[in-house]
Amino acid sequence: MMQTDYVWDPLRKKSVRCTPEEEVRQWFISVLHEGMKVPEHMMGSEVAFTHAGKDYRADIVVYDRKAEPLMVVECKRPEVTLDQEVVDQALRYNNALDVRYIVVTNGNKTFMFERKEEGFAFLERAPLWEEMLCRP
Repeated sequence: MMQTDYVWDPLRKKSVRCTPEEEVRQWFISVLHEGMKVPEHMMGSEVAFTHAGKDYRADIVVYDRKAEPLMVVECKRPEVTLDQEVVDQALRYNNALDVRYIVVTNGNKTFMFERKEEGFAFLERAPLWEEMLCRP
């Protein structure tokens, strides 16, 4: 009988199957928490929502102090190329969530975008959670 490995998801507060995508998700949760100083209780993992009659599930959603979505993170397996299709998927999530920040990552590469008046602009560095809260 084959043993399936599991990993603890601190956001869902349970063990989940350790797939390549899940490893990326858990790695980025630690980046958000330890690197960007996002409190764990201000993040959600595998967040379900409906938009235009279709069901979606965002890998990670970061919330502001009013529990409004601030950032959506789309995680892919390491071998998946982060192309326009992946970015478009995150943008579709944004149509429903109306976030200020979009992140796509495969664990090897991470692209972060901030909404500006003219659309989403690439960010050179990851802002701290407190910085994200203060931006207009």
